[in-house]
Amino acid sequence: MAVADEPGVDEFRRSLVGWIEEHLDELRPGYRDHGTTSDILDHQRAVQRRLFDDGYMRWGWPTEVGGLGGSPLLRAVLGEELTGRGLVHTSAFSMPEVLGPAVIAFAAPALAASAVPAMLRGDELWCQGFSEPNAGSDLGSLRTSARRDGDGWVIAGQKLWTSWAHHASRGVVLARTGTVESGSKGITAFFVDMDTPGITVRPLETMAGVDEFCELFFDDIRVSGDRILGEVGGGWGVTQYILGCERGPIYWQRSAWLLHHLELLCGQVTPGDRDAERLIGEAFADVFAMRAQSRGTQRRVANGERPGAEASIDKILIASAEQAVFGAAQQALPGSVEFEDSPMADRWRKEWLYSRAATIYGGTSEIQRDIVGSRVLGLPWGA
Repeated sequence: MAVADEPGVDEFRRSLVGWIEEHLDELRPGYRDHGTTSDILDHQRAVQRRLFDDGYMRWGWPTEVGGLGGSPLLRAVLGEELTGRGLVHTSAFSMPEVLGPAVIAFAAPALAASAVPAMLRGDELWCQGFSEPNAGSDLGSLRTSARRDGDGWVIAGQKLWTSWAHHASRGVVLARTGTVESGSKGITAFFVDMDTPGITVRPLETMAGVDEFCELFFDDIRVSGDRILGEVGGGWGVTQYILGCERGPIYWQRSAWLLHHLELLCGQVTPGDRDAERLIGEAFADVFAMRAQSRGTQRRVANGERPGAEASIDKILIASAEQAVFGAAQQALPGSVEFEDSPMADRWRKEWLYSRAATIYGGTSEIQRDIVGSRVLGLPWGA
């Protein structure tokens, strides 16, 4: 593909698929089945580096930050083709889509121009410091504070459930620059270097045996004033922008990841097992219902819109689909997920355990339904 020619979606997909087939051996993960967090992230970095150097990772991103331009749909196709083949893990590969657009939109242009290419190429991994011990779904009550100190800021406090922070070079951190009573209006977003003196990162192992999450401690760390995303006190707008990005291309690639696992499951169940076939069929329908909804979201993003309250429907559907897929595996392979000691069983077990949280992380399904009811359907609270 000529770098100077912006491809259409179909042309991009054909070129990408040909490239993947040509480089399939080096793109396949070197670890077996699920892999450790380090395995997954090391492999992702290697894949991103090759994709960036050959141009594919740069399409769909602005030229001002090292991209090649083109529609964001190209990024959705890239994620779909990679995760749909199991070549990268969808959770880790999604982080550029979550934070990259926000840094482009709200950081100083020079900072975005230097940071985004490193993130796209896999030279840097970023993390998202939002949730706290007493501020998860209710981010407006967060207590991590930032106070002015000359031309910079000093941040103190704690974050929780920060994914991959122990591998991250930078993080988007929300801190309170107003009073506790100021709620969401007193929050500012900072772009923080994770090797800043005073930051302590403690990994947390999940019940699936994965050390993806971390708790962070900020012991009066100093951050330069030019590291604010947006304006002082404007962090809530940045937060909503990032949460909107979570409903964009990453959901399309995550649905491809789920279809990949349904294909794996089809290869493991006994042919003619009607109960297993029913479970797989129901899960398949859930995934495609989600894809039907997500397709419209991808088109709106490509047209320059940011996902609004209606994108909560995407979140509800992807959570249900994820639990349906891995719930089908748990029921269609009786005893395997619970007791079998094999690499594949371990993979199903970890994914099934992780999927139990799908209706909680990124905004609980209950809250998403409230948003749909009140802001999309116009229903009164408590209806």
